[in-house]
Amino acid sequence: MATRDRRSLSLAKVMDVARRHPLVMDAVALLVAVADVWLVIPSKATTYSVWLSGIACAAMLIRRRFPFIAVLITIPGYLAGWAALAAVIALGTLARRKLLGWQTMVGAALVFMAKYVLWPLPDFFAIGWREHILRVIYGIIFAAMPVAVGLLAHARQELSDRITELAASRERENRLHAEAIRGAERARLAREMHDVVSHQVTLIAMQAGALQVTRNPDESREVAQTIRDLSSRTLVELRELVGVLRSGSYDDAAQPGLEEVGELIREADVPIKLAVDTATEQLPPPVSRAAYRTIQEALTNVRKHASGAPATVRVHTEGDALTVEVHNGPSADHACTLPSGGHGLMGLRERAGLLGGTFHAGPTREGGFRVRARYPLAV
Repeated sequence: MATRDRRSLSLAKVMDVARRHPLVMDAVALLVAVADVWLVIPSKATTYSVWLSGIACAAMLIRRRFPFIAVLITIPGYLAGWAALAAVIALGTLARRKLLGWQTMVGAALVFMAKYVLWPLPDFFAIGWREHILRVIYGIIFAAMPVAVGLLAHARQELSDRITELAASRERENRLHAEAIRGAERARLAREMHDVVSHQVTLIAMQAGALQVTRNPDESREVAQTIRDLSSRTLVELRELVGVLRSGSYDDAAQPGLEEVGELIREADVPIKLAVDTATEQLPPPVSRAAYRTIQEALTNVRKHASGAPATVRVHTEGDALTVEVHNGPSADHACTLPSGGHGLMGLRERAGLLGGTFHAGPTREGGFRVRARYPLAV
């Protein structure tokens, strides 16, 4: 069994080399055709039959470039000589190149006639009807077999090409998918970085504004300490996010959720009314984190653009979705507004879209601003 496996492997290697090197395959075809003639030619063969057989064997060298001409050249050597395999090989090459075209049909008919007709012709007319039937059967076999093998080889080549294209297409798809995943991760990290930095820097700016107007040394030291704490916290969170960017791993579980919204409200420098009408510990983690970031960004915008304005935060469940609403009144001091790039609301809208929810934000008739996000609980 091991010897048979080694022989099969060696034959497969030879065929693979032949497919990759056409000249090797042509040499093999020529040797096979010559060996076929040499083994069956009688010792008293006529000179013209030997020459016709030799020319038929030589046609193996042009069968790839001119397959139909190669078939035509082999027919005399097959009919009046002994170049049977040369004609069969040339017909198989023709079928592989031209499929079932007219050239293949003509070549198959010529091979059939060369096998059916017995040379010289007086001997052909002298045979009985039984031998005529046998020669018809063998003629059909000798004509149909190379055509079938040629069509099979063409189909195999087509299948191999399609498999190669499919593998290349799948590789491109995997590469694009990986790039899309990396892009989504970068976008998510950018949202987190914006939320964290915007919130903390806004608090620092508000404290710095308070430090600018205070005249009490004790209050100045307290505000300065607050600024220092906020700056340190911002640096720590930035360091963590930069570490995530370098490592490529991101842990959602480390991000704050809705259960920590109380601490967020306590840090705010504006009067806020909070109403949470849902069990925060039972919420899906992605929804809880998205709700927290929504409130955080909305309160950050209140500090930036509506300094001193009261705000209302309401979180409640409506059917199978969690609704978060943040509403603030008109600004009490427009001179204290801080610059904004507009990326925060865009990031909240992307969060809602990724979770299959909705997001709306816009001014109110009273001069305030309202943010409303709805997140499905089944995520």
